[in-house]
Amino acid sequence: MVTQVVVAIAIVILAVGVSAVLRRRRSIDAPTQRTFAVPEQLDRSDFVRPDAPWLVAVFTSATCATCASVAEKAKVLESDEVAVAEVEFNADRRVHERYRIEAVPSIVIVDADGVMQRSFVGPVSATDLWAAVADVRDPGAVPEGCHDHGTGTGQGLDRSAPAQPERASSDTSD
Repeated sequence: MVTQVVVAIAIVILAVGVSAVLRRRRSIDAPTQRTFAVPEQLDRSDFVRPDAPWLVAVFTSATCATCASVAEKAKVLESDEVAVAEVEFNADRRVHERYRIEAVPSIVIVDADGVMQRSFVGPVSATDLWAAVADVRDPGAVPEGCHDHGTGTGQGLDRSAPAQPERASSDTSD
């Protein structure tokens, strides 16, 4: 009888120990990923050619290694219908602060009223950027399935890019 009680107590202690370990493992949440917000609305008078039907605003920083490449991809879109504005942090800090830009490169594609239609945070391929502008200018112009490169919600975050966006910084050293 004493042996049975000792075995029962040992089983209870073991069960409590296993339960504590499992609870501790479950309480450790997976790390969260920071997401960077983009402005939903831009005042077109803050940017070049406010009368153009479309604006591609490219928020960059001189200390960002990826920004120059993204800005070059966007500049190709410049036309009578599309204004392209590179907004570099040190040169236009006021605009970065006004729209609370936290990461560069950030691209915001807005219509004539300044309403955000698409956006990208971080590196973006020329194909995805140009397709996004084509699609907002002429809905349906981009073949079905090509919208899946972003989130599908109007904020075309290029999640396939290996690099991460950089935090906007006033540091001018490389």
